[in-house]
Amino acid sequence: MIAITGATGHLGQLVINDLLKTVPASQLVAIVRNPAKADALQQQGVVVRQADYNNEAALTAALSGIEKLLLISSSEVGQRAIQHQNVINAAAAAGVKFIAYTSLLHADKSPLGLHVEHVATEKALAVSGIPYALLRNGWYSENYLASAPAALEHGVFIGAAGEGKIAAATRADYAAAAARVISEDGHAGKVYELAGDDAWTLSQLSAELSKQSGKKVAYQNLSEADFAAALKGVGLPAALADMLADSDVGASKGGLFDDSHTLSKLIGRPTTPLAESVKAIL
Repeated sequence: MIAITGATGHLGQLVINDLLKTVPASQLVAIVRNPAKADALQQQGVVVRQADYNNEAALTAALSGIEKLLLISSSEVGQRAIQHQNVINAAAAAGVKFIAYTSLLHADKSPLGLHVEHVATEKALAVSGIPYALLRNGWYSENYLASAPAALEHGVFIGAAGEGKIAAATRADYAAAAARVISEDGHAGKVYELAGDDAWTLSQLSAELSKQSGKKVAYQNLSEADFAAALKGVGLPAALADMLADSDVGASKGGLFDDSHTLSKLIGRPTTPLAESVKAIL
């Protein structure tokens, strides 16, 4: 059986949708914090088990009989290292034979502050004794396109990435890769640096928004502090605003760029172009 943590999250749901194309629903276990959010999965025949990243005992019970585990990184930045360790401990106790983990692009040398907890998790996997693969995901296109409505309204897309190239791909692209690695054999010991085929800057993203919407959108580059302040000013929690600003600065240093095309090779098709993603949100 294959288990997926964070199964009701954006990425988790997409992974399960992909897996259902080739794996019987009865062989998939969705590990969720709130089973009420997993009704749709249950209706498709997916097994739903309740466990929280913070509860090692519940995780161990939820992983009973599981052969392969897709550990989707927790959304709680600052708590991830401990939470992921709980999952790895539980997997070891339950006899899980393979783990695929969604890490960060070039985590071992990334300038993004987010890399710290991912590196800690990678090290925990290395000493766990469980065969594993690393899915080092780059940025989701959706991370930036979420700001498109405000940019179109005000005619300005703000950020702190300068002219850093961002090789983003959609969640669906990354989900397809995760589904393949967790459902196939032969991926143990592999480190996959996953990113979009075509990199772009925030200036180019702004130009694409202008082109498709017919409204002028200019990119305004801010300092890390000013960008964080702007995000807090529109209601984002301080920790999230600081993380996004740090990540933008990391992007300006090449932290979100990769041109290996590993993702498209793994999923057997090109990654979703920026123009297509912009068209979808418009």
